Amino acid sequence: MNLQASIPAGHRVNSAGHLVPEDLISPVDKLRDDVVRDIIAKAIEQRNALASFKLQSMQKIADFCDLSAAEYGVEWGGVKGNVTMMSFDGRYKLIRAVGEHRVFDERIQAAKTLIDECIAKWSEGAQSELKALVEHAFRVSKQGHIDVNQVLSLRQISIDDPDWKSAMDAIADAIQITGTSQYLRLYERQQDGRYVQIPLDSAKV
Repeated sequence: MNLQASIPAGHRVNSAGHLVPEDLISPVDKLRDDVVRDIIAKAIEQRNALASFKLQSMQKIADFCDLSAAEYGVEWGGVKGNVTMMSFDGRYKLIRAVGEHRVFDERIQAAKTLIDECIAKWSEGAQSELKALVEHAFRVSKQGHIDVNQVLSLRQISIDDPDWKSAMDAIADAIQITGTSQYLRLYERQQDGRYVQIPLDSAKV
């Protein structure tokens, strides 16, 4: 239902959801309302245009990648990882980045238990430092999530212990891919040779 269309002529809805006759609203309040609504309406248009631009750009990149691969008899089909493309003169660069959404399933708790058991059985000297690293990696965010990258960083620690290796295997097994997101980043080369990202965020324009 379009709430705006259901508002009787000569009235406006206040923040409490009540109909208020316009002749009871001060001129400055009405003008403020008009200014806000006008800017928001244009912002929504820009958001929709940007969404359409991204969709069309991603499709063009995918089509070009398929065309380029076809020269070598390869059929890609769909989105296959990150892609960097340059203009012929090197002035412009675009990057299509594909990021995975990764979460841990219930097996991460088993991994944490194995790690805690390893720390408990090792010498007291090594325990405090490693325990701090583990607690930091497994800390839970305000949203109730464990940072996948932080936990995976523990796999970089080389410890010759079968229980530790089992814990690291459990971490790897606990990762689940729940989806992907595509990102489009556009760059322009500056006179000093650096590539600076072309901002599509109004706060950076």
